[in-house]
Amino acid sequence: MSWSKIILSLFLLIPSSWTRDSRLNAAIDTAAESYANGEYEQSIKDHLAIQEQFQIQSAALDYNIGLSYHYAEQDEEAAAFFDKASTSSDKILSSFAFNQGGVILGNKEEYETALSKFKTALIQDPLNEEARHNYELLARWMERDEERKNEDENKPDPSDFAKRKKAEADRLVEQFRFKDALQVMTEAMQQDETVAAYNEFITSLQEIVEIDEK
Repeated sequence: MSWSKIILSLFLLIPSSWTRDSRLNAAIDTAAESYANGEYEQSIKDHLAIQEQFQIQSAALDYNIGLSYHYAEQDEEAAAFFDKASTSSDKILSSFAFNQGGVILGNKEEYETALSKFKTALIQDPLNEEARHNYELLARWMERDEERKNEDENKPDPSDFAKRKKAEADRLVEQFRFKDALQVMTEAMQQDETVAAYNEFITSLQEIVEIDEK
């Protein structure tokens, strides 16, 4: 499953209270520019400079640093900053941070924990559509994955007859005779239940035949 596709729309969160002084304002502009240009390593340095030079501790800044680390492919560091941002009293910001933490966990295939992060993101902000999309997509995928595992565990070992019929169907597929291949497998299934070991192959043939007949 490719979790790289499950990324929320990003923007920089810069509280207006930060812009009281020209040096700080310039530092914010520099950090925003490096991030917007996709210079994520530089963006990390620029955002950390705001934190260190101006002694600013802010959940919004933590979130921005997390984004920069994430897109610089340093997810361990990113996760730590998203965790800090998720404690914000600003529920919208907290929701975004939980969602991004879930994305990182999903990419690490820690699906149960990722699902919990997405759920918490929705609790914080029920209007967070990115988190809702991620939660629903992952929940459906996990359900289907469990079904596939159960099918694999219960899949019968094909008999010699079933193997011969599968080989016959494969030869027909090589000739693009998908309907004939499907018929071979369907008839074989009626004679030998172990042909069910090739259910995925049969389903693929059915889908191809349906498309061809449209």
